[in-house]
Amino acid sequence: MSEIGLRERKKQRMYQVVSDIAIGLFLEKGFDAVSVAEVAAAAEISKPTLFRYFPAKEDLVLHRIADHEGEAARVVTEAEGEPVAALRRHFLEGLERCDPVTGLNDDPRVLAFHRLLYGTPSLVARAHTHQERSEAALAEVLGGDLDARLAAGQIMAVQRILAMENWRRIAAGERVADVRADAVAAAERAFGWLAAGLPPRVRVDRPSSDTE
Repeated sequence: MSEIGLRERKKQRMYQVVSDIAIGLFLEKGFDAVSVAEVAAAAEISKPTLFRYFPAKEDLVLHRIADHEGEAARVVTEAEGEPVAALRRHFLEGLERCDPVTGLNDDPRVLAFHRLLYGTPSLVARAHTHQERSEAALAEVLGGDLDARLAAGQIMAVQRILAMENWRRIAAGERVADVRADAVAAAERAFGWLAAGLPPRVRVDRPSSDTE
């Protein structure tokens, strides 16, 4: 392995370790009750070092979902066929494997993380910036003009609302098995509306009920 590759792997491990330590403290004591200095001490690094990895306290939490930033753009870039069809398929596959980003996951650790995220205003606000960057990246691969930005905004809103509805029901005590059918039907319906309503350049036909 090259020195650069080893250095990058060590850097990524540091991100993960520090983020995990911070999230553990936040879940135990509350986000606002834990200082950055306390996180740095628990991770056995200096506060300036921590800030080199995580510019804001909120990033210690949002690192866990950072890999999903730009995911929609990657799906469209790598897909063969129409963008909305690819994103629909990707979301349905996420529901099938209970990907936490779809909200359809009842693992206690996932639920605890989501309660921390959605229950902390500063984290919600910081997450919104991630959403905006994801939307901008999607708009760029769709063409970058006004139509593309309008389409990207609608697509990202649909995915976010679908995920939030699934999480809301799971957090209220429903089982994944009881929510799954409704989640799939809602996704099919929502992506069908997108397919019918987006500009022609990013439009696909409504999928029939016997496909995928």
